[in-house]
Amino acid sequence: MSTRPDPVQPADAAALALTRDLLALCHAALAWTDPDSGTPGISRISFARDADAGLLTLISGLAPHFRALRTHPACALMLGEVGEKGDPLTHPRLMIQARAAFVAPDDPARPGMRDRWLQRNPKATVYIDLPDFAFVRLTPVAALLNGGFGRAHRIDPADL
Repeated sequence: MSTRPDPVQPADAAALALTRDLLALCHAALAWTDPDSGTPGISRISFARDADAGLLTLISGLAPHFRALRTHPACALMLGEVGEKGDPLTHPRLMIQARAAFVAPDDPARPGMRDRWLQRNPKATVYIDLPDFAFVRLTPVAALLNGGFGRAHRIDPADL
């Protein structure tokens, strides 16, 4: 039996730079577990890498992933855009395994999160203060960068 070398490499400077670029995106796909069926679900979410709060999203209580994350906080994010040309599988993407934690309405950090969120997403003024919306911190557990064909790197959660 032959042992194949691990195709996933540790992050180098170029991988970390690409990771930072992907973390600057304003939306992501969020994978979650349905609390009723136990099957996976996926949603498009607004996303931010907040200097003080870490990885963050704002979710309506009407969204299915709101209850799902309250019940099963383990989740995953996918960040990346498919370019206009070429094979979509050659375009960079970042998968982050995370744990979700809801920010309480009276959390002293919430006003700062709110202000920074509105700087990035001014249209959120319409709904950000509605009582069913909550900020959710997404604490990274592990990450994998696929930088394109033959360029896979493990990213340390501390580098996110």
